[in-house]
Amino acid sequence: MPDLDTPGAATAPRPDARPQRSGHSRRLQAADGTLLHARYFPRRDGVDGDLAVVVAHGFTQSSHSPQMKRISSWLSEHASVVLLDLRGHGRSRGHSTLGWREVLDMDAAVSWARALGYRRVATLGFSLGSAVAVRHGALHRGVGAVAAVSVPGEWHYRGTAAMRTLLRLILTKPGRGLLRLLRRTRVSPSGWSTPDPIDARAAAAELDVPLLVVHGDEDGYFPVHHAWQVHAAAPSGSLWLERGFGHAEAGATESLVTRIGAWLDEHTLAVDPVRA
Repeated sequence: MPDLDTPGAATAPRPDARPQRSGHSRRLQAADGTLLHARYFPRRDGVDGDLAVVVAHGFTQSSHSPQMKRISSWLSEHASVVLLDLRGHGRSRGHSTLGWREVLDMDAAVSWARALGYRRVATLGFSLGSAVAVRHGALHRGVGAVAAVSVPGEWHYRGTAAMRTLLRLILTKPGRGLLRLLRRTRVSPSGWSTPDPIDARAAAAELDVPLLVVHGDEDGYFPVHHAWQVHAAAPSGSLWLERGFGHAEAGATESLVTRIGAWLDEHTLAVDPVRA
């Protein structure tokens, strides 16, 4: 098993030629052998652009959830989209490690976007997926910008009732069973390595590309200080505090997602994947 908190390349998928049909699915393999499911959506206006955005969902979501389908459709106004099922979710294999090994999943999806011929690749994550996107950008690099929506700035946060309930489900065998049965989410019982992997706040400080942090003032899971912590740590980027916005995919609107897409299009740097 590789050291998962050091940069490393995912197993490269077979190169594909553009264009492909909207919603084209692909089986990917992460560097630790986990099989993953991803979907590709070309830019909606048919323009053969050079930007692809790899999108990672939040906990218990997947590429086939109604929220993620809407988000990919809205986002495709500005870029082509690779929509990823993180391990333990949707049609991907394995078990969720709550942001630790999922950086390998993101790296496999970024590699696919590169294989499709996109010169600029950005990542966008929601909640759990936002922590994965920030950590991937710091540890594996290879992307030109990162956007994090409803990002948890620190691990093991218990300051809200929603997070205390969620942690009770994640950390107990009966709770993990309920998540598997009711939300089709498989959580690993093994826990993390020691010490804990770097959190999103620490990872943000290691980014060498712009970071967009988007957070709602009505987030019931992570108060706005999480967004401030992550934004303050990043060398460059923007912070959007959205009035009336709740948490992650559930609160995302077409207006917000298209603004994020425009920001990524404007701020994404062309990265040489060989040198990254």
